[in-house]
Amino acid sequence: MRDLAIVIVNYNVAPLLRRCLQSVLNSREDCTFDVCVVDNDSRDGSVAMVREEFPGVKLIANQVNVGYPAANNQGLRALGVEAGGDEGPRYAVLLNPDTEVPPNAFVDLVRYMDAQPDVGVVGPKLVLPDGSLDLACRRGFDSMSALVYRMLGLSRLFPRSPRFARYNMTFLDEDELAEVDSVVGAFMMVRVAALRGVGLLDDRFWMYGEDLDWAKRIKNAGWRVVYNPAVTVMHVKRASSRQNPRAQVEFYRAMLIFYYKHYRQTTPFWLHFLVLAGIALKGGREVWPDVSAGASILNRTRFSGEKPPPGAFSVS
Repeated sequence: MRDLAIVIVNYNVAPLLRRCLQSVLNSREDCTFDVCVVDNDSRDGSVAMVREEFPGVKLIANQVNVGYPAANNQGLRALGVEAGGDEGPRYAVLLNPDTEVPPNAFVDLVRYMDAQPDVGVVGPKLVLPDGSLDLACRRGFDSMSALVYRMLGLSRLFPRSPRFARYNMTFLDEDELAEVDSVVGAFMMVRVAALRGVGLLDDRFWMYGEDLDWAKRIKNAGWRVVYNPAVTVMHVKRASSRQNPRAQVEFYRAMLIFYYKHYRQTTPFWLHFLVLAGIALKGGREVWPDVSAGASILNRTRFSGEKPPPGAFSVS
């Protein structure tokens, strides 16, 4: 049994993907893993680069961009996370191609998870190229108010407030081990036993929000989610998403899906109106149809009701 199944979803960042894979394959040998790169129809030579330079890495080359959660699910299935019994890996890792991991990252987090059997998800400290903390690597949204405070900008105005800054938890020391509501999908290690209990990522999200949703489902199932700064990983951040004009719109659609899925039923009308107004104002005109449609957004698919054509994917 392998320790890890590592899935990297790539879109047009071949140079960063190369460095990411080099760092992964240079990891300490006392942690066993398989790696799958799922390419979302890149046009920059990423697929050829992986085939030529990393022949031991499993590659799925999509001929359409299926979105981030759907692509991760492809990789997770290809690496056997849904296998029953003792088959398949013990842990699954979502890893962005714009990250670089130190040699000890995987083994240290595996040892932590082995020692903490009630932890379902763990994430490391992520730092940006300038050395500052990637604030998304630890998040708290135990109430709808945390999301509203962030949307209203109060978390930026009061970064040391446990009330207003709950979402990014900026009131905590960045080197403090903490139980959180979610870590970020740029590096997210998930216990396969927890994954099998709640299912794979929800591919109604196209980009953004799927990691929050997954962590919330796992936490609701009784597992702990932990930010562990004993491991530090470099993250360029948004290297892929900034190339896709759809990304900004999908950010606010993801907020809408997440809200309807987890909070609408317990949200009073006045706050419901405020949430929808905020998403509509910040998301812009392209989000308005989804805001108007309300809960029906949960029935949307990443292909707007269309399935990809037969033979759209190739695996090598």
